[in-house]
Amino acid sequence: MADSTPHPHVSAGRSVTSIEIPIFPLRTVLFPGGFLPLRIFEQRYLTMVRDCASSDSGFGVCLIREGEEAVSPVKPADIGTHAQLVDWYTLEDGLLGISAVGTVRFMLESSWREDDGLFRGQVHVIPEPPPCEVPEQYSLLSDVLSRFMEKVGEHYPDYTPDRLQDAVWLGYRLAELLPLAGIEKQHLLELTDPIERLQNLIDILPRFQQE
Repeated sequence: MADSTPHPHVSAGRSVTSIEIPIFPLRTVLFPGGFLPLRIFEQRYLTMVRDCASSDSGFGVCLIREGEEAVSPVKPADIGTHAQLVDWYTLEDGLLGISAVGTVRFMLESSWREDDGLFRGQVHVIPEPPPCEVPEQYSLLSDVLSRFMEKVGEHYPDYTPDRLQDAVWLGYRLAELLPLAGIEKQHLLELTDPIERLQNLIDILPRFQQE
């Protein structure tokens, strides 16, 4: 089992322009600070996890925009999130399970497929905005996330009630926890203004309140 404390090589506080990382195209969107459990069974990804574990590094997660893994060529989204491997374990069915945490967003500048089928990409890290206070008109979103945290807070060791007043953290957490389509989550990931993300979320919220 790995040390549960992340030691990210790519972080919001580090000045990184362009780096090469393995890319894991998925049908899900990972946000900075988000928790990502995965079942690993394909050899290319087993090798990726081994390499990440041995070098204390991570990999990129990008939403699959087109295609289907193992069936047809896939086209990953241009904006993704770097995932830091924090734990790995054997699942009940004997497969490898891993836990990763999103660190920072990146722009996928170029990508290619290696001989073993693993995607790699040259990425440019997108600087994260500093924490900013949630404007009063979005306080409902803080209340909604507070209820979510009562159920899933264990997956967010950095969570404290003060986080509900940080527009950046609030927007990322609601975007990942609300049952939105992948393309909607991707749009929210790509927004650069945390207040604009909150406005998008407040516009979406009535959809779920009516159910």
